[in-house]
Amino acid sequence: MDATLKPRTTQELEDAVKWAAAEEQPLEIIGQGSKRGLGRPVQAAHVLDLSDISGVDSYEPAELILTVKAGTPIAEVEKLVDENAQELSFEPMDYGPLQGVDAGKGTVGGVLAANLSGPRRIKAGAARDHVLGMEAVSGRGEIFNSGGKVVKNVTGYDLPRALCGSFGTLAVASTVTLKVNPKPETSASFVLTGLGDESAIAALCQAMGSSAEVSGAAHLPAGVGGEKSRTILRLEGFETSVDYRFKGLQQLLSAFGSPERLAENDSRSLWRTIRDVEPFAGSNAPVWRISVAPTQGPKLVELLRGKLDIEAYYDWSGGLVWVSLVDGLVHESDIRGTLQEAGGGHATLVRAVPSVRSNMDVFQPQPAPLASLSARLKAQFDPSGILNPGRMTAGV
Repeated sequence: MDATLKPRTTQELEDAVKWAAAEEQPLEIIGQGSKRGLGRPVQAAHVLDLSDISGVDSYEPAELILTVKAGTPIAEVEKLVDENAQELSFEPMDYGPLQGVDAGKGTVGGVLAANLSGPRRIKAGAARDHVLGMEAVSGRGEIFNSGGKVVKNVTGYDLPRALCGSFGTLAVASTVTLKVNPKPETSASFVLTGLGDESAIAALCQAMGSSAEVSGAAHLPAGVGGEKSRTILRLEGFETSVDYRFKGLQQLLSAFGSPERLAENDSRSLWRTIRDVEPFAGSNAPVWRISVAPTQGPKLVELLRGKLDIEAYYDWSGGLVWVSLVDGLVHESDIRGTLQEAGGGHATLVRAVPSVRSNMDVFQPQPAPLASLSARLKAQFDPSGILNPGRMTAGV
């Protein structure tokens, strides 16, 4: 009989996983369920619901350290740190709008399991780079702790890094210690309109190579969120510094046209739209998330446009390309074949119906040596294969 297990403590979580391991009963791990549409459908009869393992254990704003239960909604965490003039600098994206789920439903554990980061990753790093420590339960039903609660602590960093991006297939996090940072005094966006993809990415890369300390670099082609194309650079910090760097960019990029300046509120709204892939929300069209070398982004999109009816836009200075397939088909071989033509990278299908996702490689297939390493990690952490089986790889 199918069951939903809903532990309230780490000890209850350990007991639940021990039972599943002993009985060889696969578990689907969820927080609020907002990311069920990511990866392949899980092959499990039972659900392990972590939403009751929630709340803040400790928060030390002066030390820039936050320890929180894994089932805590990420929106609550962001509100808490914002009230203390601080932020999660990796800017976790919210897949809710894209997946047809209410925004703000993600949890801390889900964000780290998927290693979600937003536009600021080009400056601040990925989610895994902000984890100081973690308590988790392995697929063996064993509690383990890794890392610590101080910013300078480097002990045990490797385990949290391995778990971030594993989509709950190695262990189930119960408590996480995160590094937080002071929130910038203000922000603004430098916006150029009317540029083609190649010119836009050239402008973004030039800005990224300057001393402007850009914390966001994106390009929305014409028709994606507006009639004209927009090439956008974000500046954050003290107001005088933002003003100075804006003028510097104006000089540096004068050959690309005259910029518009978006003030703080409009700038934040625009970057939230870019972060959460809102231009492709409200549709069932398949969406791919493709990582490439920044300068290769326009080539990839040009090649894809020659073969398929697509909409696309760029983040991370061209290194992250979001592609929506207008005809409703996933075109896996076309996407991955064209990616190799453009110089290689990683393509992940982030929106498609379950029947499609269950019959293909949702994540970029790994080279043999890396696949072997992943298999050894899985065998060490979850030898019975009970945690989110099939989520990342068929039969695993």
